[in-house]
This record gives sequence, structure tokens and C-alpha cells, in this order.
Amino acid sequence: MLAIRIHETGGPEKLRVDDVPVPTPGAGEVRLRVAAAGLNFIDTYKRSGLYAVKLPHTLGQEASGVVTAVGEGVTDFRVGDRVASAAMSGAYAAEALAHAAQLVRVPEGVSLQLAAAVMLQGMTAHYLACDTWPLRAGETALVHAAAGGVGLLLVQIAKKRGARVFATVGSEAKVEFARGAGADEVLVLGGDTKFPEAARAFTGGRGVDVVYDGIGQATFEGSLASLRPRGMLVSYGNSSGPVPPFAPLVLSQRGSLYFTRPTLAHYTATPEELRVRSDDLFKWIGEGTLNVRIGATYPLTAAAEAHRALEGRGTTGKVLLLPPAA
Repeated sequence: MLAIRIHETGGPEKLRVDDVPVPTPGAGEVRLRVAAAGLNFIDTYKRSGLYAVKLPHTLGQEASGVVTAVGEGVTDFRVGDRVASAAMSGAYAAEALAHAAQLVRVPEGVSLQLAAAVMLQGMTAHYLACDTWPLRAGETALVHAAAGGVGLLLVQIAKKRGARVFATVGSEAKVEFARGAGADEVLVLGGDTKFPEAARAFTGGRGVDVVYDGIGQATFEGSLASLRPRGMLVSYGNSSGPVPPFAPLVLSQRGSLYFTRPTLAHYTATPEELRVRSDDLFKWIGEGTLNVRIGATYPLTAAAEAHRALEGRGTTGKVLLLPPAA
């Protein structure tokens, strides 16, 4: 079967189209025929070597599809079920494996492409706004990269919870996407106005309650400067590079700030928590109160091109990779 693998780390050119055996599900595992695989920054971190993986490695941890086989002990899923997961093994392939405990059913009212588009980024946005800093009505949030896959969903969920949202985007072309998601104010990074000053103006000089920062190195200092005393910086991504080491005393000096570096696995640690999050997302999609923007689709064999677009900030919303039809 077709799979996209890396045999050495580096740039998008390291992605290879390989022919590999169809995987056999082990105990507690499910195999699915992939309908769509989600492209995420974590895939680029593994490809580049920022996150170490055993080589050769088939990329991709998010996909939707139809179950084609189940392993020993699996009772919750059957062949033919429509499913999705954000914790898969080798989703950049025609068929891939997932642990049954990290798999959810996709309701009939949600397409498999939408399911693939919302699993990792949607559940990330869900835990950020609902648990890491549980936004309350009237609070203020700064959302970086608000026109990206997580950002567009995070803005919408923040507004659902009654927060006011100050958003940043990477270009003028992305402003309307953030506004369309409900952002109260949008700033293009790199312009004459610096975002910490704009965030403080947005809050009457006080600073925002929370910053959701998936950019990392380039925005870290400014994100700290945007917070009110005892506010929280949630650093959940490294698209510009990892945050450099810093002294904890900085948090005290800036107003007894909180800093956290969460990851989705710790917020979907049980099947019950996973399904609560996915049920919310699928319900909101079905109701039409959560808009999932699929910004682009690429053939699976064009994964390198898709990586270049993502890393070059040339995308909005979710990017999907589509295997050839079976």
C-alpha cells in the first residue's frame, strides 16, 4: 500500500512515497482505510528532527476513515464503522492503525473530511478554552495565528464561552478569516503596531487574562508582556521555533504570571475524556455553531508540497491529505 515516510530528517524533500505492507492490528488496535489525513505542525516537527522518531517513519497521527480490521479484544468497533482519531500510527497512508481507546465514531451528519479536520486541532482548541484556562464570560483572550487551523476553532469556542477575543494573524489576507470566526479585534503581526501594546489597549491598559500562543519563539516575550497580573501564557506550539529557556523569576517580575506548555495527550488521557471532547465538537458542527474551515486538500503523494505551504504560512484553516480512492 501507499505510505509517505521519512528515512532521514530534514526539509519537505525528505518525504518519500513508499510501498509498504498493509499493517496488521495488534491487541486493542483497529485498522482503518484512510479517507483523509490531517496535516499538523507536529508532523513537520517530526520530519525536521525537532521531535525524535525511529526511522524509517510513516508520518501522520490524525485521520478519519472506515474500519477494515480489528485486533484481539476490540469490542467497541466493527468493520465498516466510520471513525476518526488524533493519536494514530502512520496516518499518511492508504491504511493505518489506531488504538481503540483513542478512536471515536463519526456521526452520520459529519463528513469524514470534516472529522479528520477537527480531531487534533478541534480537540486542542477545546481543551485550551475549556480546561487549560477555562474561559468565562467577560474574560479576555489573545489568540495568536487566529486564521490557522487551531486558531479559527479556538476563537469560535472562546466566543461560545462569552470571552472577548483579540487575535493576531500573519497577513492582511487573513484578517477577514479571524473576524469571520468572531474575533473582536484583529492585528497583523509585523506592522507598525506592536501586539503587546495593542492587547493592553484592547483591555483598557490592564492586559489580557490569557494568551494562547502556538507560535513559540517569535511571540514569547510579547505574549508575556500582553498579560494582566496573574494571567496565564499557554504555549501550545512552536511554529516559529521552541521557546528559549527562561528564568522562572521572570514570571514573578511580570506580575506573578502563570506559564504552561500543554499537549493534547494529557487532555485525552482516557476514552471518556476523549469522547466528551469529540462529542462536543461533532454536536457543534451538526448544529452549525462551529464552522470548520478546510483551507486546502492535497493528494497524499503531494505531502511535501503541503508541508511547504504550511511552514510558509500560506494556509488558512485545515489542510488535508487525501489518499487515492480504493
